[in-house]
Amino acid sequence: MSSIIAIVGRPNVGKSTLYNRLLGQKDAIIDDFSGVTRDRKYGLSEWNGKQFTVVDTGGFVEGSDDVFEAAIRSQVHIAIEEADIIIFMVDTTTGITDLDDDIAGMLRRVQKPIFLVVNKVENLERMLSANEFWALGFENTFFISSLTGSGTGDLLDAVSELVVEEEPEKVDMPKFAILGRPNAGKSSLVNALLGEERNIVTDVAGTTRDSIHTVYNKFDMKFMLIDTAGIRKKSKVKENLEFYSVMRAIKALEEADVMLLVVDATLGVESQDMNLFGVAQKRNKGIVILINKWDLVEKETNSARDYEAMIKKRIAPFTDVPIIFISALDKTRIHKALQAALRVYENRIRKVTTSKLNEVMLEAIERHPPQPFRGRYPKIKYVTQLPLYYPAFAFFANTPKDIKENYRNYLENQLRANWDFSGVPVSIFIRKK
Repeated sequence: MSSIIAIVGRPNVGKSTLYNRLLGQKDAIIDDFSGVTRDRKYGLSEWNGKQFTVVDTGGFVEGSDDVFEAAIRSQVHIAIEEADIIIFMVDTTTGITDLDDDIAGMLRRVQKPIFLVVNKVENLERMLSANEFWALGFENTFFISSLTGSGTGDLLDAVSELVVEEEPEKVDMPKFAILGRPNAGKSSLVNALLGEERNIVTDVAGTTRDSIHTVYNKFDMKFMLIDTAGIRKKSKVKENLEFYSVMRAIKALEEADVMLLVVDATLGVESQDMNLFGVAQKRNKGIVILINKWDLVEKETNSARDYEAMIKKRIAPFTDVPIIFISALDKTRIHKALQAALRVYENRIRKVTTSKLNEVMLEAIERHPPQPFRGRYPKIKYVTQLPLYYPAFAFFANTPKDIKENYRNYLENQLRANWDFSGVPVSIFIRKK
């Protein structure tokens, strides 16, 4: 289980820019005025061989200054409670503000690693003015420019030293995390499966605020269900539960073997669903997509087929994922959903013998060898499955760098064509022979 790192601070100090820098991608929207971040952003970062989750606390509740500052304080309190490491971000161009002082006072009282990051230090003049931030009293203080990347390497070095990658607690049964947007029907699904009101079900989004673990042992199936708090859009937040929900959902996903992503059929797949899908995929978790409330959708002859095609277009290129249309209310196809999850779990732990791998894959490679590159002819001579908790395969070649991404996709497609890895990300490594 990897560490969760939360970036906190007042608006417009550069939190989203740093978030993008840490993830190595342009994920969060960047602009020069405060309050641009509306959806909570969270993703996987890797540095010095260690992986950790980064959460950008970002958006705020619009309104009066009092409401606005209260929302920021609430986010900091939740970060203190849930995150393993906290990055407190300030802006050298504005100096220390009253809100910065307030946040610093809260953080000084906690027994967690705090990194004070002074942003927008792009020249010597700003470096000199940034020295005033030592007055906040944080030993781990870094002066960076999240825009140019200056200083972020040193910050990541220090952060990664404190990242602890713990092995999940061993449980002799599969663990399925039920995730999705608020009010998509996650708790209703758990209640339908268990045949009892295990979780409170209401029409108010955000009823479930914590992860709930339940052992399912019926119909010759035994596994652990993890129901989580829903993840809502910032524009619909009345109380600041979203940050809390995101962190608990991420922790539940870390613990699980398979994610059951519950999608509200009446709303379709939205950005938060895609965020969860992406996080699960990067963590090599099994994935089953459940389209709930299918009973409320007006149907034609090919409605399910067209809906499934739309979803696969959104999740491409990883489209080998079971998609089950259910109604938690009517208990329609809910046991089919469980059977799909168990099958995905088996696919995730599937081991293929080296002899069979080489017999099948070397023949496929001979039929369609890698394209030559700059006069060099890449040749793959051997393949083996790596001893990891998810499907990962090493192909040994004479010139690994000459084998391009499209050929990796070919190798993955051949693996999926010959062995059932439905619902599971497959990792391909090309190594020097």
